[in-house]
Parts: sequence; structure tokens; C-alpha cells
Amino acid sequence: MFSVATLPTLLTAWASGTATGLGLFAVVGAQSAFILRQGLMRAHLFSVLALCATLDAVFIFASVWGLQALATWFPWLTQAILWFGVAFLAWYALQSARRALRPQGGLVAARAAVPSRRAALLGAAGFTLLNPHFWLDIMVVGSLAHSFDQARLAFAAGALTASLVWLAALGLGSRLLAPWFANPRAWRVLDGSIAVIMAALALRLAYNGL
Repeated sequence: MFSVATLPTLLTAWASGTATGLGLFAVVGAQSAFILRQGLMRAHLFSVLALCATLDAVFIFASVWGLQALATWFPWLTQAILWFGVAFLAWYALQSARRALRPQGGLVAARAAVPSRRAALLGAAGFTLLNPHFWLDIMVVGSLAHSFDQARLAFAAGALTASLVWLAALGLGSRLLAPWFANPRAWRVLDGSIAVIMAALALRLAYNGL
């Protein structure tokens, strides 16, 4: 018989979802590095954050409603996403490394090559949907949510809260750090760091896919 979860149960599920989400999402990965760079470039940051938040919301709740079944129905889907992700991350690592090796590369790119809103949104979507870690995190959230039975949507809401908090922190952090990036050396360090992160993620994914 259907029963409605009590308020304490809902709050417990929400708090658990928030803690789980922070543990999963609050890392400097591919999506986070992309958002930081967009913020430092002042290039459509709000649109990028809004898209990432929307994608997180859609897939967090979709996972609770049964997205895990897709992996069973289409076993090839996981491998396809993994290798698309490897190629995408490797390409971005190469671009970041090229900017880092040029004395003025990152600063010139930030001043003169601000991407269009469409390009920024496509980049945000790519770093989200072509990242196998994103799908793994979503599946984990969906699996854990079902242990809360009638409060599973509260757990999902908590995970979404964590996502929004992390995205807001990235956006605010990039704006606070912006004055430091008038120095081209700071851009070289950032691009070099991003190149290392992206290359490491690509290698790790490729290793896991073999």
C-alpha cells in the first residue's frame, strides 16, 4: 500500500542526498575545469552554469526513475560513451597544453577569442554528457536513492542541491580569481594544470576501457 514519507524521513533523505552529492560532484574534473575557464574568460558563464544545472537535474531525477535500466538494455552504450569521452578529453588536453606552452597563449585566447554562446554551451554539454564519470555518479545517486523508498525523490533533491552548491562555488570562485589572471603566467599555470587533469582523465578512462 502506498504511503507518504514523513517530514523527518524526507529531511534525512535530503541531507543524505546532499552529502552524497558533495562527495561525488565536488571535485576538479573535466566539467569543473571548463566552468572555471569560462568564468575567468567572462564568457557566457551564467548560461554554462544554467545548462550544467539543468542537465544535472534532468539526469539525477531520471536515474531515480529508472535510468539504470538503459545500461542493461543497451550494454554497448557505456563503452561508446567511454571512448567518445577519451577522445574529447584528449583533444581538450592538447589544446590546453598548446596554450600553456605559449608565453601569451592563454591571455590572448581569453581577450581575443571569447567563444560564442553556442560554442560555450556545446562545450558544457560535451564535458558533461561525454564524461563517463558523470554517468557513473548519476547511476550511484539513482541506486542509493532507492534505498530511501518513498523518500527517494527527497534524496535526489539533496543530490541536486549539492550540484547547485558546487556549480555556484565554481562560478563565484572564477570571478574572485579573475584579477589574478591579468598576468599571462597565471593563464599558463591554469592551462598547464587543465592539460594535466584532462590527459590523466583520458588515460584513466582508456585504461579502464581496455
